[in-house]
Amino acid sequence: MGAQHINNLALALFYLLLIVPLGLMLWFRVPLLGQTLMAFLRMTVQLAFVGLYLQVVFKWNNPWVNSLWLLVMIAVADLSIIRGSELSLKRFLLPLFGALTIGTAIPLFAFLGPLLKRPNLMDAQYVIPIGGMILGNCLRADLIGIRTFYTSLRKREKPFLLSLAQGARLSEAFLPYLREACQAALAPTIATVATIGLVALPGMMTGVLLGGADPATAIKYQIAIMIAIFTGTAITVVLAIFMSVKVSFTPYGTLDTEVFQKK
Repeated sequence: MGAQHINNLALALFYLLLIVPLGLMLWFRVPLLGQTLMAFLRMTVQLAFVGLYLQVVFKWNNPWVNSLWLLVMIAVADLSIIRGSELSLKRFLLPLFGALTIGTAIPLFAFLGPLLKRPNLMDAQYVIPIGGMILGNCLRADLIGIRTFYTSLRKREKPFLLSLAQGARLSEAFLPYLREACQAALAPTIATVATIGLVALPGMMTGVLLGGADPATAIKYQIAIMIAIFTGTAITVVLAIFMSVKVSFTPYGTLDTEVFQKK
């Protein structure tokens, strides 16, 4: 037995629940009303489009189409991270795209191959939702990690320059900032992993349960996806920093201010 069907009219009426948070924003004059309305409008339109598209993708189940969709997802995540980090699009577009592709592909195909033993690794039913879950968490972590790395370098440039002046290689000089970025990026995921099962039943487990599977199977899926997410997050954060460093520093080893978006 699959998940229970949701009536379109019932879902439309469910939007009325937003009256509560929107009313609180108006009452307390929280300046997020327009942003919130736009966010839910965009979510509705985007999900409606994706829902229609995925019906076609799942029906075709073509490996090339599935691969193209994954690349589109990675490209959108790439742009979101760069804009959120306020970094130069021209300099970070390709390095970050490469980091996201590698960091998503390794845990994704380990999940589909050795773990699930899927005969078709590009099966749309598995590769798109699982890839999306891994990529979505990598997006948030990369946004935090990259922004932390470059803003810390800009704000605390003197210790970095002192390390270079004392003969440290570039990779040695920026190691403390890399360590700080990794800690900031991975800490939320670690906190989530530590509280799963006690505080919340997360998305993968809930989806498998609603799909009609038994709780034991749902737990195994959740454990596997959290391992995949954490692995992908760690890979993408570290790779994104190392791959972007090549375009972020001057020949003298100092941070190039052109890496930041001009305001």
